[in-house]
Amino acid sequence: MNYLLRGIGVLAAVGTISLLAFSLPSGEAHGDGGGDALPRLTHKAWQQECASCHIAYAPAFLPKASWRRVMGGLGQHFGEDASLDPATQADILRFLEINAADAGNSRIGRKVMQRMDAQDAPLRITESRWFVRKHDEVPRATWSRKSVGSAANCAACHRQAEQGVFDDDSVSIPK
Repeated sequence: MNYLLRGIGVLAAVGTISLLAFSLPSGEAHGDGGGDALPRLTHKAWQQECASCHIAYAPAFLPKASWRRVMGGLGQHFGEDASLDPATQADILRFLEINAADAGNSRIGRKVMQRMDAQDAPLRITESRWFVRKHDEVPRATWSRKSVGSAANCAACHRQAEQGVFDDDSVSIPK
């Protein structure tokens, strides 16, 4: 009888673990709520250099041509000199291109590209048709609130932005 109870306990534990393992999001889909989760990416130079001033924007938010424009203009990067040594700049650009919206590596990147003409290369994520559509219900005045700052400050409303989670369920617009 004791062995039978242990056996049932082991089966229950294995079943529970299996159920959890197969129901948890994997790979790109974490915190997904509506398909707006990003691949978990790590790249030391990208995280170190880009996140020193703002969140390290996910490569899937823009196509390769846009990232080339951004990285090609680091000397005058939205009013700042964000110049890098050529090797670091090339390394980050390579990473951005491999993971860009049009690289086909992520669901959110494919969504971004569905709303973009092939020749489009917006310099700002906030100028993409995908971004505009996703934020069409946000009043213009919200972006200028001191607690938000601008549409580029993802983390103001998307509390898990730095972890790549942008689903509607985790949005909290500050007053």
